[in-house]
Amino acid sequence: DKQAFLSERGHLRSQPPGMEMRKWVLSGILASEETYLSHLEALLLPMKPLKAAATTSQPVLTSQQIETIFFKVPELYEIHKEFYDGLFPRVQQWSHQQRVGDLFQKLASQLGVYRAFVDNYGVAMETAEKCCQANSQFAEISEVLMTLFRRVHPSTSHRWNVALLYKPVDRVTRSTLVLHDLLKHTPSSHPDHPLLQDALRISQNFLSSINEEITPRRQSMTVKKGEHRQLLKDSFMVELVEGARKLRHVFLFTDLLLCTKLKKQSGGKTQQYDCKWYIPLTDLSFQTVDESEAAPNIPLVLDEELDAMKIKISQIKNDIQREKRANKGSKAIERLKKKLSEQESLLLLMSPSMAFRVHSRNGKSYTFLISSDYERAEWRENIREQQKKCFKSFSLTSVELQMLTNSCVKLQTVHSIPLTINKEDDESPGLYGFLNVIVHSATGFKQSSNLYCTLEVDSFGYFVNKAKTRVYRDTAEPNWNEEFEIELEGSQTLRILCYEKCYNKTKITKEDGESTDRIMGKGQVQLDPQALQDRDWQRTVIAMNGIEVKLSVKFTSREFSLKRMPSRKQTGVFGVKIAVVTKRERSKVPYIVRQCVEEIERRGMEEVGIYRVSGVATDIQALKAAFDVNNKDVSVMMSEMDVNAIAGTLKLYFRELPEPLFTDEFYPNFAEGIALSDPVAKESCMLNLLLSLPEANLLTFLFLLDHLKRVAEKETVNKMSLHNLATVFGPTLLRPSEKESKLPANPSQPISMTDSWSLEVMSQVQVLLYFLQLEAIPAPDSKRQSILFSTEV
Repeated sequence: DKQAFLSERGHLRSQPPGMEMRKWVLSGILASEETYLSHLEALLLPMKPLKAAATTSQPVLTSQQIETIFFKVPELYEIHKEFYDGLFPRVQQWSHQQRVGDLFQKLASQLGVYRAFVDNYGVAMETAEKCCQANSQFAEISEVLMTLFRRVHPSTSHRWNVALLYKPVDRVTRSTLVLHDLLKHTPSSHPDHPLLQDALRISQNFLSSINEEITPRRQSMTVKKGEHRQLLKDSFMVELVEGARKLRHVFLFTDLLLCTKLKKQSGGKTQQYDCKWYIPLTDLSFQTVDESEAAPNIPLVLDEELDAMKIKISQIKNDIQREKRANKGSKAIERLKKKLSEQESLLLLMSPSMAFRVHSRNGKSYTFLISSDYERAEWRENIREQQKKCFKSFSLTSVELQMLTNSCVKLQTVHSIPLTINKEDDESPGLYGFLNVIVHSATGFKQSSNLYCTLEVDSFGYFVNKAKTRVYRDTAEPNWNEEFEIELEGSQTLRILCYEKCYNKTKITKEDGESTDRIMGKGQVQLDPQALQDRDWQRTVIAMNGIEVKLSVKFTSREFSLKRMPSRKQTGVFGVKIAVVTKRERSKVPYIVRQCVEEIERRGMEEVGIYRVSGVATDIQALKAAFDVNNKDVSVMMSEMDVNAIAGTLKLYFRELPEPLFTDEFYPNFAEGIALSDPVAKESCMLNLLLSLPEANLLTFLFLLDHLKRVAEKETVNKMSLHNLATVFGPTLLRPSEKESKLPANPSQPISMTDSWSLEVMSQVQVLLYFLQLEAIPAPDSKRQSILFSTEV
């Protein structure tokens, strides 16, 4: 019969194209059903003798154990035998009018038996395993069964109870995939179409209800050799290909890593993937320094370019909100959304710069670019953990590879690139403002070492490293008690990573072509706007790999952080007008500015991330108090403090001025001047505005400007370009004292707080960057000379 059935495939060419494909799909279903029935028969093979022995004085298993292990297997066999016996003759007598929908509908209606099997599945697996260990006779029977099973499936590494008992669970997933294909090739006018739709609906509902119970956060597919392959993790990543950045969707299965490209969709077609490459986990390694000598250089994207993308994104979001309020129709909004999607995709493609390299035993290497050490560590951990369970190498045929790639559409857990455009309207846009974080202490380390933590938050769809604690030496219970202030831009998650500092670089594993400190643990906490809105400190404990890190967090929204708060006391320097301070000190530049700049130029010019990395808040507050009371020992205090705390004190001084260094009066003019397109007009306008500032403001700014240019001269070491410095200091020096925006805007078309703030901040950055990039500012020589060389300063 089987030979007759196979030979009849030659008649398919006479059928209409859709009907031809229907029969091909159905022939595959029949072959699959034959294999599945053989699995069930293998499960039932020992059941009869075991039941007979259970009634004797020397039973191998008790009746209860037999019932538990083989629960509902006979019923499943009868259901599928009836389905196969009904389908086989209909396919043999094929015509394009042939109906099979009733058989699939009946099969779907009997999924209740699978429900019972699934509910018992965990107990059945556990019971079978215990019986194998406790009963030598049952263990021998299991070994015979495994030998028979391996003859058909020589590559399996599972015990018989795992390999066979999993089949009914796997079968539901396989049947759902097949129904998709069959329905796709059944015309909507065919009588089978509504029946197959109903069967698919029932199967999908059932599958979604059991997925989390059987394999939490995993999906399965059956491969040709009869084993199950599960999806463990997938995400969009950037791959570096011959110096170009390419967006990929990467899938980690239980036995391989698959890199795919999402095909462009057109004409309402369903999502499809192209396989770019795959590596069996047994053949995969992470590249070391020696291996990566020829590794590709990572093309750096200038911060200015990334900021330009962010400006465009904010502007488009702003335009979308205006169109919605004006009710101008969906076409204009759809065009803007398309632009937004393009810009956000470009930003996600260009922003990552941290290498994650994988190497195949065949000599090929692949490089991904990631923005977060947390994410890179997560991928490594998942792969290494799964490699412990993989023992054999293999290669996939082109058909198997195509099946695997096709299955990714249904198995994927990450369905879209993390863009704003893909968020629902009611989904939280994230938090905008400042998050104060105190990293208190950590416990759970098994031995003493040198420990520190870093903090990451998400911004514009990717994660950025924002702060780092000091290294706590030779301890298993570090007590950092360090506070950091982190700016949030639409952030939803705070991540913390705990590292062991490795001073002897020859003793540690070096991956991705660079020396790395060892990650001891990592964890994250969701930033819930409801929980954080009261602006009070909230303590939390983050558990990570047996380690617990204690944190306190406090959030201040931009609504409150926008306002400059004048000091009630006029005797100090913080919150006091700059002209009042310089007059009292009889100086041209405030003492605090000169002292901080001097100390940073003495020992902080080569500090990586100077001015960008947060200083310890308690140190900053101590320096603030010392300057406010004119403490004579302030210079001694500074010499003993971390240089980032001194940089933080200088930034805090400018941020707490009751009015910005560029003044409230001139701020709108600077914002208009920087927007001029004619370079000659722009230079004339900007310089005239600058020289119109009050003398104390102008001289202090020129003093600071010269210092920032000297910091940027060390960019190759400290990683602080002029643009980075402008990003840090722009809002600090220009943000107006009033809560309301000073950025020119049409009052009849208000824009949202979030987008308004983003555009305004970027304007402030551009103003400062303009002056930093000017080769010379034609201020009167006497003024600059007096600042730099006079003993009066």
